[in-house]
Amino acid sequence: MDAKKKKLIVVVGPTAVGKTALAIALAKHYRTEIISADSRQFYKEMSIGTAKPDAAELIEVKHHFIDSHSIEEEYSAGDFERDALRLLHTLFKEHDRVIMVGGSGLFIRAVCEGLDNLPKAPPAVREALNDTFAREGIEPLQRRLSEVDPAYYGSADIRNPQRVIRALEVFEATGQPFSSFRIKAQSERPFESIAVGLNMERERLYERINLRVDKMMEAGLLDEVRTLKDYRDKPALLTVGYAELFDFLDGKHTLNEAVTQIKQNSRRYAKRQITWFKKYGGTTWFQPDDIEGILKHIES
Repeated sequence: MDAKKKKLIVVVGPTAVGKTALAIALAKHYRTEIISADSRQFYKEMSIGTAKPDAAELIEVKHHFIDSHSIEEEYSAGDFERDALRLLHTLFKEHDRVIMVGGSGLFIRAVCEGLDNLPKAPPAVREALNDTFAREGIEPLQRRLSEVDPAYYGSADIRNPQRVIRALEVFEATGQPFSSFRIKAQSERPFESIAVGLNMERERLYERINLRVDKMMEAGLLDEVRTLKDYRDKPALLTVGYAELFDFLDGKHTLNEAVTQIKQNSRRYAKRQITWFKKYGGTTWFQPDDIEGILKHIES
C-alpha cells in the first residue's frame, strides 16, 4: 500500500469514557498495535492514578509508550513527536493502520501536525516557577502570564499549571512571549490521521469518573502518591489525582475532602478535554459502544 494511504486512527475523548477498550477492539480488528498518547502513562512510577491498561489488556495488544520512562526524566511533547514518528515509520512497514489513543491533546497534535519549535528553559527557571506554584498557587503565575503574554493568556487553559509554567519558562528564558514562537503551518505527514472522538451523556460520564476515582483509592492510590513525594514538583505530578492527595499529606484537607476534590477536578478536566478536541477540529464523535459506526467511518 502506498505510504499516503497508511492511516493513523486516533482515539480521543474525555477521561473514563472508554478509550482504552475501543483502542484495543480496533487494534484487534486491524491486527495492529497501539501508541499511547497519554502524557502521564509514560511514567512507570505512576500507574494507579493514570488508569493505565491492566496486565491482561497489555497482553491482548502490543502497546507503546506505557511505562517507557521514569518520572525522573524530562519528556516533552516535542520529544514524543520525534519518538512516535520514528516508531510509526517502523510500524507502517508491517501495518496499514496503527492506533493512537489518549486524552493529552498537545501530544496528539504533536504527532498528527507537528509542534512549534520552542526553546528549552534552564532547569533553574522551571524550579523557580514550580516553587512559586507550590508556595502561592497558580494565581500569581496567571497574573504574570497575563502581563507578559496577553495573547497566549487569552487562548490558553490558564487553569492548567503545566501550560502556564511552560509559557512563563519560555518568556523568562528568552525575553519573548510564548505566543511569538507558535507557528501556523502544519507539518506534512506521510500518513492520514483519522480522529475518532468518544463521548456520552454528561450524567453517565460523571458517574463513570466518580466510580473510577473510588476504584483508584481502593487500589492504593494514596500509597502510590506517598512514594512520589520526592518528585511532587515534576509537571506530571501537578495533575488531578496527585496534587489533591499531596495536599492531604500536607494536612490541608481531610482524605474525604481530597477524594471529593479529585472527582470534581476530574469532571472539570473531562469538560476541558471535550472542548479541546471539539476546537481542534476534524474529529468525528461516537458513543463508545458504536463499534459498527466507528469502523464504517474509518473505512469510508
